[in-house]
Amino acid sequence: MAKVGKDKPVLVITGSSGMLGAALTEEFTRDYCVIGLDIRKPDQPVEDSEFLECDLTDDESVGRALDSIRGKHGEEIASVVHLAAYYDFSGGASRMYRQLTVEGTRRLIRGLQDFDVEQFVYSSSLLVMKPVDEIRDRDELTEEAPTRAEWEYPESKLEAEQVLKEERGAIPVAVLRIAGVYTDECRSLPIGDHIRRIYEKELESFLFPGDKDHGQPFIHISDVVECFRKTVDKRNELNSWELFLISEPDTMSFDELQETLGELIHDREWPTLRIPKPVAKAGAWVKDKLPWEDPFIKPWMVDMADDDYTVEIERARRRLDWDPSRRLRDSLVQIIDFLKRDPEEFYRINNLELPESNKEKNSS
Repeated sequence: MAKVGKDKPVLVITGSSGMLGAALTEEFTRDYCVIGLDIRKPDQPVEDSEFLECDLTDDESVGRALDSIRGKHGEEIASVVHLAAYYDFSGGASRMYRQLTVEGTRRLIRGLQDFDVEQFVYSSSLLVMKPVDEIRDRDELTEEAPTRAEWEYPESKLEAEQVLKEERGAIPVAVLRIAGVYTDECRSLPIGDHIRRIYEKELESFLFPGDKDHGQPFIHISDVVECFRKTVDKRNELNSWELFLISEPDTMSFDELQETLGELIHDREWPTLRIPKPVAKAGAWVKDKLPWEDPFIKPWMVDMADDDYTVEIERARRRLDWDPSRRLRDSLVQIIDFLKRDPEEFYRINNLELPESNKEKNSS
């Protein structure tokens, strides 16, 4: 086992200053010598962890960071947890998907060939999977299900997985295809905007262009952290290439999510009215063009409203001894309690624009 000072194995986390990176740094520092790599320093550095500025889109920056690790800790690394990636829910084209997510992964795995790396853990996305409703004779997604990436974020994740297959050499790789992550404060753009629409009683909060019995998968950050922990701790028990789907096993349908939020926020039913996709797409297009609007829902999202991601996590249960303890339907109680207790803070944390009524209250 790779060891350094204090007899702790070395663990490297890319994207360490992000929400998940910070949580993983906090978790692993107890038992590992954690070295975080990111383009910016963490807002709240974790005691006993190290930080190295590293731009994965730049050869020299990656080289300097890896040289620094080698100079201080040697060439033995227990695990590299690769979180750094580009994402943009606007759906617009960006060269950063290729430069950071794809080529950044290639640059990193190539640079690690000179090290003795026991494991490389890649944070991928469940969005690379083909929805279960489009797969014949299947009602749950498993690791063997086909993939289908329809926009640049999942496309870049899937391509990065292929890069690791081709470039990993002798380094064992574990790929975690993770559902949308949320916390007790929400911190999920899809959930947060859904809450905002109902909280503000927008007309759009009643409308949905897809099958309301379908749903998107989510996972609480505490369960994600536990999954990474199990993956790293069991690195010597895993195969040289492993793939796991990481999600809550019982996905809430859009209809259940809608009804639950209506009851929690306004103490009444909040019905879902299905509208034709062309109408929804036209409305989203108009709102997106208005100079005073910056809507979360974009026209391209309408086509994916029917996507159903019911996930089977048996492999992660069996191979990692991991089973998520949290469920979104239960966590919504805490999330909405936080919203009601401090709407301004909820909006700030979730990057939402505060309603005019709340602005007036705060200014009076």
